[in-house]
Amino acid sequence: MVAFEHPHPHGALAPTAHLELPFFDDAHRALANGLVAWTHEQKVGESDDRAACKEWVQRLGAAGWLRYCVPEAHGGALPALDSRALVILRETLAYHSPLADFAFAMQGLGSGAITLAGTPAQQARYLSAVATGEKIAAFALSEPEAGSDVAAMATQAVQTGSGWALNGCKTWISNGDLADFYVVFAKTDPGAGARGISAFIVDAGTPGLDSSAHIQVMAPHPLATLAFNNCAVGTDALLGPVNGGFKLAMRTLDIFRASVAAAALGMARRAFAEAVTHAKTRKMFGQTLGDFQLTQAKLGEMSALIDAAALLTYRAAWQRDCSATQGAGTPAYTAAAASAKLTATENAQRVIDMALQMFGGRGVQVGQTIEHLYRDIRSLRIYEGASEVQLLILGKNALK
Repeated sequence: MVAFEHPHPHGALAPTAHLELPFFDDAHRALANGLVAWTHEQKVGESDDRAACKEWVQRLGAAGWLRYCVPEAHGGALPALDSRALVILRETLAYHSPLADFAFAMQGLGSGAITLAGTPAQQARYLSAVATGEKIAAFALSEPEAGSDVAAMATQAVQTGSGWALNGCKTWISNGDLADFYVVFAKTDPGAGARGISAFIVDAGTPGLDSSAHIQVMAPHPLATLAFNNCAVGTDALLGPVNGGFKLAMRTLDIFRASVAAAALGMARRAFAEAVTHAKTRKMFGQTLGDFQLTQAKLGEMSALIDAAALLTYRAAWQRDCSATQGAGTPAYTAAAASAKLTATENAQRVIDMALQMFGGRGVQVGQTIEHLYRDIRSLRIYEGASEVQLLILGKNALK
C-alpha cells in the first residue's frame, strides 16, 4: 500500500482551519500549511513497513521536518522542543500516513532523553544526526513483565572496570532492529524499585545486543524484542545521573504524550473526511447517503468527538509551552496531557469505527483507507501510557 491514497481532490489535504484557535501563533500556522503541501507530494510504498520507515525518516530529514525533534543548538528548528509544533506535525502526518507519523515520532521520543539529560558530547554525537535522519532513534523501556508497571523491570546494568554490562530483555520496542541507537533503561539498584533505574545509550551492533526478534502486529510497523547478554558499554553510555532513569523516562514521555493525542486526532480527522466524501457521493434509494438524517446525526457526533479531542490536545501542548520554565512535569500539565491522550485516542477509535460502519462492506476491505485506519488507531490506546493509566493519573490528581 502507498501512504493513504487521496481519491478525492478536495480530501487530499489535511484541514488546517482549526489552527486559527488562539493556542497557536503565526509560526505554527505557517508550519502546518507548509507540511500539508509537502505531504501531498509524498508517495511512499508501505507494503514493507521497515523499508517504508527508513524512507520516511530520510524524506522527513531531507525536508527539515525532523529538525523539530531536537533543539536549535544541535541542528533543530527551534530553541527548544515545542509541544505545539510536535502536535501539528504529528496530527498532519497521521492524517496523511500513520507510518510517516510513527517515523517522525520515534525520532523525537528516541532522542528526547538525550535532549533532556545528555552530556554535551552525547548531544553532539546523536542529536544532529537525528535531525537530519542520518541516525534512527529508539526508546527501550518496556519489558515482558514491565509495561505500565515500569518499576518491575528486570533488566540490570552492573558497573565494570571499563563501564557497564547490561543483561535482560526489552520488548515492544519501536524501531527495534532498525534503529542506529537505543536509549535503554535498566536497574542499577535492583532493590530500590523505581528509584534504582538508570538510562544508557546503546548503539546498534554493540556486542551482546540481539535485536533480531521482530514482532508482527495488526497495523505493521517496526517492532522487536531486544536481548542483552553481557552487553558491554563504556562509562560514557550512562545518560543522566545513576538511578535517575525513572524520572528521565517519565519526563520524556510527558513531553510527547500530547503528541500521541495529536496522532489520534489526525487519524480521526482523516476518517471523518473520508466519511463526509462518501456520504456525499454514495447513492442509496434514489438519494445520497448524506441525505439520510441517520447519516447526518453520525457525522455530527463524529465532529463533536473530534472537536473535544482537539481542544484538550491543543490545550495540553499550549500549557506545556507556556510553563516550560517550570519544567514539563508540572502537575497541571501532566493532568492536561493525560486528559488529552485519553480523550483523543478513545474518541478517535469511536470516530473511525463509525466511519467504517458508514462504508459498509468496503470499510473492511483490506487496502481501503478506513480499514487501515481501523487497525492503526488501536495501539494508540495502549502505548505511551494505556488509557487505564491516564485514568489513574487523572483520578489521583482529582484527589489531591
